[in-house]
Amino acid sequence: MVADKAGPCPLCGRVVTLTFHHLIPKKLHRRTRFKKTYSKADLNRGVYVCRLCHNGIHDHYDEMTLAKEFPTVDKLQADPQIRRHSQWVAKQKIRA
Repeated sequence: MVADKAGPCPLCGRVVTLTFHHLIPKKLHRRTRFKKTYSKADLNRGVYVCRLCHNGIHDHYDEMTLAKEFPTVDKLQADPQIRRHSQWVAKQKIRA
C-alpha cells in the first residue's frame, strides 16, 4: 500500500492530503491483456490526487475504462468530465 502525502493536487490545485491513484486499477493487474501490454513498473505507476478528485475519477469512469483510456496523468487532465469535476473541487473549502 502506498502512503498518503500532502501537497498540491495535479487536477484541482488545492494543497491538501493526497491519495495514490493507480493509473491502471490494481483490480486489472492480473488480467492477461494488461500483463502482456505493461511492465510491472507501468502497472504500478500512479499519481497522487486529493480525495475529492480521486472520488470523481472513479465516479465518472469504471475501472476498465480508466485502464484503457486514461493510463497517463495527461489523459486524465485532458478529459472534459474530469476537468469539469476538478474545477468544481477547486472551489470547495478545505476541511481540516
